[in-house]
This record gives sequence, structure tokens and C-alpha cells, in this order.
Amino acid sequence: MSDEILRVEHLMMQFGGIKALKDVNLSVKRGSITALIGPNGAGKTTVFNCLTGFYTASGGHIALHARERRTNVIQVLGEPFQATDFFNPVSFVRRLYYKMFGGTHQVNRAGLARTFQNIRLFKEMTAVENLLVAQHMEANRNLLAGIFNTPGFRRTEERLLKNAFYWLGVVDLQDCANRLAGELSYGQQRRLEIARAMCTGPELICLDEPAAGLNPAETIALTSIIRTLRDKHGVTVLLIEHDMGMVMSISDHVIVLEHGDVIAQGKPTDIQNNQRVIAAYLGAEEGEEAA
Repeated sequence: MSDEILRVEHLMMQFGGIKALKDVNLSVKRGSITALIGPNGAGKTTVFNCLTGFYTASGGHIALHARERRTNVIQVLGEPFQATDFFNPVSFVRRLYYKMFGGTHQVNRAGLARTFQNIRLFKEMTAVENLLVAQHMEANRNLLAGIFNTPGFRRTEERLLKNAFYWLGVVDLQDCANRLAGELSYGQQRRLEIARAMCTGPELICLDEPAAGLNPAETIALTSIIRTLRDKHGVTVLLIEHDMGMVMSISDHVIVLEHGDVIAQGKPTDIQNNQRVIAAYLGAEEGEEAA
């Protein structure tokens, strides 16, 4: 298995005449906590959307090495047919299959999950129901087994419920299991979204601004949860975050994005002293950056 769980090469994303991502190259080491940072509008969430299948990239390659196989993320989303496909039956059938059955669910099955910058919970469901929905692919969907409540059906339901309560415990929400998600505090909803993503069993989790809107105590608790995901559960973490204190304290590797390009990457201490990064965040007069 590759030491890298994710490799992105020459990633481009264009919306009409606007190039949101120009030529993004990055890699994420297995078992690491990697931060993707940059000023507002740098293209960070666009990168996440391309990685997780919410956007189909305009160009480039995204390779995910998880669950003991290599997944071409752009391919499983359903690439457009090429003229050469009609002369290659294997390529034609593969593209046709992903055109019909591909999508974000294929990326999740490959071992990648995410949270969102704007919380997307089922707010009229309880916390535990949100986590059960996340495990729907593991449920026993046999109609007769459900009608007759067979032992196999009950065992599956018990296993999924046990897993849901386990992750509620990890994010310190067991006492809120039967409360509606919409009634939870903002910080609790943030943690519930992480638990929901973890219920899908990912090897790589992408967290989009998980500390946004949290107070200092909640940020410290979140930092502990993220470390637990990596240290105890072996999950690789890629996060977008504007809280530089959190980024520098938790990250093994930092990637800096500006105007759709990677301008720096390295250890947190290297990034802190990088003049180009400082100029990107604080602004610089023309010519100062080169100097």
C-alpha cells in the first residue's frame, strides 16, 4: 500500500471563464493531519468539492489509495466519452458503467468522507438517526427480513446502533442521542457531523472549517477529537481551517493555496516563516513579494 493516501496532480476547475483552480498539485501522507489553508477565495473548498465528487474537475488527476486499492476519483464520477473509447470496448464499458452508476457515493465507498463548511445535518432527525442514515449501505434491506424481524435483521440493526453510539461517545454526544439535531448547539452540530462522516468507515476524512464559529474551549475539544481520529482510529485527516493557532498546533503538514495555485507547503514552522505566505495573508505592495 502506498505511503500516500491521496495524490492530486495538475487539478483544474473552471466555471465558465473563471479558473477557480489553475494547476493544483498536492499529496497527503497516510496517517497524517494535513491542513489546507489560504485567504478567502483561494479555492480551498473547491479543492474539497473536487476530491469528494461534488464537482467534476475540469482537468487533472486525483488518486485515492484506500481500502487496499487505488481509486481514480475523476473516473468514478463519470467522465465524458472520448472518441477513442468507441474503439476500445473495455474503456467504453468502464465509462458507461460510471456514467450510469458513478457519483459521490462511489468516492465515499472508496474510503473518503467529508464534513461541510455549512452544516448539513438532517435537523428533523435525532442525533442517533443521523448516524444510522449514514450507515444505510450496511443495513439489511431485505423486505421480508424487515417484515418478519428475522434474527439476522435484528443483529444488523443492533450492530449499526452500537456503531452509532460508539461515535456519539467519541465526540461526547451520547447524552444527546435522542435529541433532534436541529436542537443541538452549533458546536454540538459540528461534532455530530464528524461522527456521521466517521460512521461510513473512511480512511481519509476531509474537514471543511470544523472550528468555524466555535469558542476557544470548543476548539480545544475539537482538536482533541481530531487527534483521536488519527492516533486511535488510524484515520488520515485533511482539513481546511482559518484558526491558525489550531492549524499550527495540530498539523503535520501544511499546504497553502492562493488564487487557485499552491504557493507553499511544508511543516508548520516552515509555513510560519514563509514570506510569500505572509504576503498572501497580510497583503503586499507590488514588488515586495519578489523582494
